[in-house]
Amino acid sequence: MSAEPVVSVRDLRVYYGTPRGAVRAVDGVSLDIGAGEVLGLVGESGCGKSTLGRGILGLLPEGAVSDGQVLYDGRNLVGMSVKALRRLRGPDLGLIFQEPMTRLNPLMRIEDHFRETLDQHEPGLTDKEVRKRSLETLGRMGIPPTRYRQYPHEFSGGMRQRIMIALALVLRPKLLIADEPTTALDVIVEAQILSILADLRDNFGTALLLITHNLGIVAEACDRVAVMYAGKIAEEGDARDVFAEPAHPYTRELLRSTISLDTTELHSIPGAPPDLIDPPPACRFHPRCPDAMVVCATKDPVELALDDGRRVLCWLHGPEQAIPAGGTTPLEREEIAVADEA
Repeated sequence: MSAEPVVSVRDLRVYYGTPRGAVRAVDGVSLDIGAGEVLGLVGESGCGKSTLGRGILGLLPEGAVSDGQVLYDGRNLVGMSVKALRRLRGPDLGLIFQEPMTRLNPLMRIEDHFRETLDQHEPGLTDKEVRKRSLETLGRMGIPPTRYRQYPHEFSGGMRQRIMIALALVLRPKLLIADEPTTALDVIVEAQILSILADLRDNFGTALLLITHNLGIVAEACDRVAVMYAGKIAEEGDARDVFAEPAHPYTRELLRSTISLDTTELHSIPGAPPDLIDPPPACRFHPRCPDAMVVCATKDPVELALDDGRRVLCWLHGPEQAIPAGGTTPLEREEIAVADEA
């Protein structure tokens, strides 16, 4: 992995306007992704993972506003013109959507999808060069040349997903965001997709943001993991460290909810992710947290860097000057004592 990140996200915010108010889908996220690195982004549905991926690329619907910095090649993508962003998407910044059948035009052959993509970004290529590049990329995905002129409905779900990956890779982007690339695929095809992503990292130095619900995929394929909850990054660090000893209660509860061959009873996190129009005050996880303290409901947690390089947004880890031993301030301990006596 390169020491210099391919993309640096700093205090990124993405809000959606609604009649009820602003949905704070991404609310102050910072992270880096280096060349040849796979960063896994996990969390429950509705926590802002897909919005973060699209916010990095500037692919936001009408009514959405963004703020902060997405630094790529010395430029801030936030606030950049649509025309300038379109020039970067494809050759520099790629996206693999989930549900490929909804992204591939059913009236266009696979060759037409590739021709359209390459003509848009590299108009100087001849038909022969377009065909050569397309077939080479499809070949790396395990799709033979004999299927180049077929329509999307003639492929299985796993092969359509490989075509989507090939369409993203044919322009050789430096950053690739994969949004649930293995959704609804069986475990054999899932393993093939993960092998392809590993090849991108090892042989092409692609920086990859892998958005998924599947913690097993993160453990197998990712170098680092960022755990997202209610629009914020709760914990981020080396995947092995996070899985071996989760620092944030939310990460721990997510891991406990994962089913494995050793599972003897089911576990789930009580409640549901909060309404991001009116999220809970202070720590957004405190209404569901088994380790919640009084301070968690009254003060925003401070992000700390742990000794192993992880970042965690939780009062359980300090800072010591704000949270003395026992997890509460003297005033809060007095309030708890009064409440207990009552």
